Amino acid sequence: MKNTAFIALIVLPMLAHAQDDLVRKVESNKSYTTIKNDDDRSKYHFNTLINLEHTAVCNQASSGTCWSYSTNSFLESEMMRMGKEPIRLAEIYSARCVYMDKAVAYVRMHGSISWGDGGECHDVINMYAKYGAVPQEVYTGLQYGTSKNKFAEMQALLEGILKAVVANPNGKLTPSWQKAYNDVLDSYLGAMPEKFKWDNKTYTPKSFAEERVGIHPEDYVELSSFTSDPYYKKMVLMVPDNWAFARVYNVQMPDLTDIIDNALSKGFTVAWAADVSEKYFSWKNGVAYVPEKDYEDMSDTEKKYMFDGPKDERVITPEKRQTAFDDYETTDDHGMHIVGQAEDQNGKKYYIVKNSWGENNDYKGYIYVTKAYVQYKTTAILLHKNGIPNRLREKMNM
Repeated sequence: MKNTAFIALIVLPMLAHAQDDLVRKVESNKSYTTIKNDDDRSKYHFNTLINLEHTAVCNQASSGTCWSYSTNSFLESEMMRMGKEPIRLAEIYSARCVYMDKAVAYVRMHGSISWGDGGECHDVINMYAKYGAVPQEVYTGLQYGTSKNKFAEMQALLEGILKAVVANPNGKLTPSWQKAYNDVLDSYLGAMPEKFKWDNKTYTPKSFAEERVGIHPEDYVELSSFTSDPYYKKMVLMVPDNWAFARVYNVQMPDLTDIIDNALSKGFTVAWAADVSEKYFSWKNGVAYVPEKDYEDMSDTEKKYMFDGPKDERVITPEKRQTAFDDYETTDDHGMHIVGQAEDQNGKKYYIVKNSWGENNDYKGYIYVTKAYVQYKTTAILLHKNGIPNRLREKMNM
């Protein structure tokens, strides 16, 4: 007989602290060179080529809600692109909606989907369509005595409830579990607002989404790239946090960066989901690239100076990308927001990426990411369909 109590004690803290573990994992990825001033910033010198409108950097703190922070940031840029007043949207409102729907799915699947804070870019769009949106000031999600997100205790309680429900001790489920589950969410995040005032007008979350945010959810598409499925068709995104089994368009690997380039040139930003748990992703120095050598094959000197200025990169192929995904080298770690493009002193192009880990890095919360890294480590991108080149939209019958 399995000792389920023992398993729960092991699993719950691991899930609850996944975000903190990810940040700690990349903390040591930094240049050996001491940065003395702006001119000596890791020996990189960036020239901004495109810098689209976006809101300020936020901090998701101890919560695995990067997908909500990045995609709500994306929606804020969409508002600005449409000429609307930028309003910081409540990331935890979107997350709260997901926690409710995911719990129902978890029980219906007898616990056979992943649990935790994680989600995907499409979750924000889907929750927007179903439940609307609210300003951050209306729903901060901070009802438990802290000024920043700290979800470990809440998630332990939520998963404990769900595991008890799935164990089905009564032999038949009662409707009471959903009330108990939502009571925990209310205690930690606050009750969902049915109506609220904003700018001297009363809104519901749905009316606020329609009148103030103003996007049309059907205009937004998600894409990825895998050799395992037909190109330019939809497929299920096979990552654990895709609890809704959402389908995305499958494009060829070079299409990913062609789409991002086209979108940025036309004023569209991009929500980006990717693997960041690599030795060549430096949050501290704000740079991510794909070195020619594997980290294990580098000398100590090469490791020390990985981020001490631009380096040559390995050539990424669709086969390498697929292998990295299939052998768990590429995992669905983190969601961010691509807001522009720059070039280094050698003319190499980088994407300007807004993160949600606060401003404690060399570029005040932003990261410069090469095209090779995006082609290799992207798990999905989400954007307005009009940001996709016409030739690719035609191939996808979009």
